[in-house]
Amino acid sequence: MKRFMNVAASMVAESLEGFVSAHDTMVMFGAGRKFVRRRHLAPGKVAIISGGGAGHEPMHVGFVGHGMLDAACTGHIFTSPNPDQVIAAIAETDTGAGCLLIVKNYDGDVMNFEMAAETVLGRHRIETVIVSDDVAAQGAARRTGRRGVAGTLIVEKILGAAAEAGSDLAGLKALGDRLSTQIRTMGVALSGVTVPDTARATFTLEPDEMEVGVGIHGEPGLYRQKIADADTIASMICSTILADMGQHNSDQALLLVNGFGGTPTPELYLIYNVARRLFEASGIRIVRSLVGTYVTSLDMAGLSVTLSLLDEETLHLWDAPVLTAALRWLRLDPKFTLEQRTFI
Repeated sequence: MKRFMNVAASMVAESLEGFVSAHDTMVMFGAGRKFVRRRHLAPGKVAIISGGGAGHEPMHVGFVGHGMLDAACTGHIFTSPNPDQVIAAIAETDTGAGCLLIVKNYDGDVMNFEMAAETVLGRHRIETVIVSDDVAAQGAARRTGRRGVAGTLIVEKILGAAAEAGSDLAGLKALGDRLSTQIRTMGVALSGVTVPDTARATFTLEPDEMEVGVGIHGEPGLYRQKIADADTIASMICSTILADMGQHNSDQALLLVNGFGGTPTPELYLIYNVARRLFEASGIRIVRSLVGTYVTSLDMAGLSVTLSLLDEETLHLWDAPVLTAALRWLRLDPKFTLEQRTFI
C-alpha cells in the first residue's frame, strides 16, 4: 500500500490541520481541536452539528459553512467521534436556539451522539435526526436497521438551509424526520478499502467481480456477482431503489451519483445518465442533480446512487445559498434558467 502520509496514527490530525489551513476564511478549529466549526457563528440560529469517522471526506468537514453545518466532529478512520468531541461542539456553537444533531445510523455514531445529548441535558436544547437511507442494509442482519450513507449530504444541506432561514429546533426536527423517509441510496464497489492502520483491504474481489450493496466503511455488500456493463448495473440499482420507495406523494426528485474515492468522474456521469433515464421512465422527474465525489470510503472503487423526493419546500431549501469547502452555490435568480446558475 502506498499513501502520502507520515504515520497512520497522526494521519487524521494532520489532514484536518491542512483542511482548516486551506479554508481558514470559512472554518476554524473548536476548543482543543476537538471539532471543526464555522468561523463566524450566527447568533440566535439553531446550530447544525454532524460528524463521523474520517475516511469519508469531504463529508463531514467539507460541509461546514454557511447554509450547512455549524460544526463537524471527526473520529479516527471509520471510527465514531467520542462524546467529548460532540459535547464541546454543542457548547461552542449553541448561540441560544439549541442544536440539531444529524447522525448516520451506525451503532458507534448513534451511541456517542446520544451520550453527548444526554450529558448536556438541562444546559442545552438538543434534537437528533437519524439518517438511514441505505436500501441495501434493509436486507442485511442489522439490529439497528438501515445505514446512513450518501443521503446524509442531502439532509445536511436542506436542514442547514432551513436553520439559516430561521427555522426553530422543533421545526428542523420535524423536517429532518420527514426528509429522511424520502431518501434512498444503494452502492456497488469494484474493490475493497485499504485501511491505513492495517494496510489490508477490507474485502478482495476477483478481476471479474463486483460487490453489491456496500456501505461506506468498507463492509462487504449483500452479495457478490460477476461485473456487468454500466446499463445493467444502473438498472439493478435504480430498480432496487424504486421497489423500496414504494408509493410516494411526489413526482420530482434530486438525483445524486456519488463516488467512493477511487472512481473516475466520467464513470459517475455515465451512471448518472443511465439512472436519470430509468427514473424518468418510471414517472419521477429529476429536477435537481449532483454528481461527484462527496461521501467517500477512502480509496474504494465504487459509487452510490441516491434518489431524494422533493416537495416545494425542500426544493427551495436545496436551492438556497451554500458556501462550504465542498459545496457552494448562490440562489437561482427566478428569471434565470437552471443552465444560468451562478457559482461562487
